[in-house]
Order: sequence, then structure tokens, then C-alpha cells
Amino acid sequence: MNATHTPRIFSGIQPSGGLTLGNYLGALKRFAEYQDSGLETIYCLVDLHALTVWQDPAALIEQTREAAAAFMAAGVDPARSILFNQSQVPAHAELSWLLSCVARVGWMDRMTQFKDKGGKDRERVSLALYAYPALMAADILVYHATAVPVGEDQKQHLELTRDIAAKFNHDYGVDFFPITNPLIEGAATRVMSLRDGSKKMSKSDPSDASRINLTDDADTIAQKIRKARTDADPLPGSMEGLKDRPEARNLVNIYAALSGEGTDQVLARFEGQGFGAFKPALAEVAVAVLAPITSRMTELKSDPAEIDRILGDGAERAEAIARPIVERTKEIMGMIRSRG
Repeated sequence: MNATHTPRIFSGIQPSGGLTLGNYLGALKRFAEYQDSGLETIYCLVDLHALTVWQDPAALIEQTREAAAAFMAAGVDPARSILFNQSQVPAHAELSWLLSCVARVGWMDRMTQFKDKGGKDRERVSLALYAYPALMAADILVYHATAVPVGEDQKQHLELTRDIAAKFNHDYGVDFFPITNPLIEGAATRVMSLRDGSKKMSKSDPSDASRINLTDDADTIAQKIRKARTDADPLPGSMEGLKDRPEARNLVNIYAALSGEGTDQVLARFEGQGFGAFKPALAEVAVAVLAPITSRMTELKSDPAEIDRILGDGAERAEAIARPIVERTKEIMGMIRSRG
């Protein structure tokens, strides 16, 4: 049979606390923009993935609410998109097991993120940290998502999802799961550390000065930009001139992404000037964009019951899509479905 799949975007973020400017430019801003694409948009706070390493239960609850507030403050409208936390939709975990029976151990062994996170003491990490790519595939396939926004560090997971879908379809002689396509993010969305232009901006970096948090106030944002590592040379007229200047290139990329301009446009305006002129201008743009988001997040977080209601409503809508797909998967795999 040839299945026709509703064009649908799925993506998720781990609610492990401290979302940054990198999360906003690389994900949340785009998630909001995809709402105008004509495709159905489903966004998930993947709290089951967060459990692959120890989480303080009370902190996880707060972090999940904060992440939900960040999605909405960044422009994700829960009336236009489906926004929910993963653990409220049991279909994710169910399909994860079914797909684990299709995925091969060799495929998991090749996953670089397990090697990175497991480190030298791999035998002591959770089984979930090894097997979670099957859950990630289930997150996508349980909605028959046709497209997933991916950065460089997530390409391998989407390739695995495509492999699992193709093997399932082949093994059972069906055309049931779509071969999901990547939505490749463009340049200037990979935001690097303010202290080291060769490293990605990360909430796990021990230095708070390395990142701009979505909860930072205007003064903190300006101070972090003022203290960001740069070099003594003036800005050139094109990005080619920043090839070997990672910190300078990062700040220009951030300016362009926040202002909506091209990097060459930005450089044309600041050509020949040093960072004494550029940094205050960048701080002004950053505060103008981020201050309303921070303010809206604070407002949303003041009503946790409303956040929980929104996530619950999103979970019901997500379940309505996911449940028939899981039930059909079980039928295809030969499981009796006779409950009323």
C-alpha cells in the first residue's frame, strides 16, 4: 500500500534548564516561524529523554514549565501548534519499544552522542542513555512527521529514524512510516560561546559568562556582550575576512540573526570599526529582541497552573494523532487488538 502522510513538522527540546540565546536563534525562533509554513507543527518538551541522566524531580517540573514558557514567549502559539510534555503521551514510550525491536545494536553503537556522554565509564551509565535514539525515532514517527528541523549535531539521529522507518516498512511489507526529511537550519543559527568562538553556546558550560540566558535581564545581557572575548583588529567588509577570527565571526552572526539582516549588510555598516563601537550596538539589538521574551516568560511562569493546563491540552491533541498510529503499528506487527 502507498501511504499518504499529512505534512507535519515535529521537534522537541529537553527541559534540562537554562535555555540560551543559542536555543532561541537555533530553535525557538524558527519553531514560531514554521507556524506560517502551512504545515502542522508539533512541539514537545522531551522530559522522558531528560531522565537518561539523574534529574531532581522538583527541578524537572520547574524546568519543564520554564521551557514551555520560553516556547510561548518566543512566539509558539499553543492554539496554532501542539505544545506538550512527552511523558503525558504514553504512545511515545510504547512506540519506542516496538521500534527497539526493529533497530539494530550496531546502529546504536555508531551513535556519537552516547560515546560523548557515556565517556570512559560507559558501563555505569543508564541503559536509557544507550537506547534513547529509539525513543527519539518514536517521537518523530508516532506523528508520521514528514519534516524535522535539525542542526549539525542532530543529523545522525534523523538518519537513524529514517533507517528504522525504512526497515520497518521493508520487514512488514508496508508503506506505513514516512521517511522523514530534515529541515536544515541555515547559517548564523549555530551560536557559539561568548568566551570561546570554537565551542557551541551551551547551558552546561561552567561559565555563565559564556552564554546569554533567556532569563537574563537587560543589564546582564549588555554586560556579557561587553565582556565577550574578541580580538583587537577592526571589522572587515565581508565574512571572508573573519575566516580565522571565530569570536568576531560569532558576534557578527549573532547581530545578523537578531536584526534579521545579512552578515555582509552588518559588516558594511561597521567596516573599519573596532569592537568598542560594535559591542554596544550588538547589546542594543540583543536587549531589544530578548527583553520582551524574558518579560513574557516571567509573566507566564507566574501562573504555573495555566502552563500545566496548556501542556495537558496539547497532550490530548497529540495523543489523538499518536494513538491510532501506535495501534496500527501493533496490528501490522501481529498483535491482537480486541479491547473495546
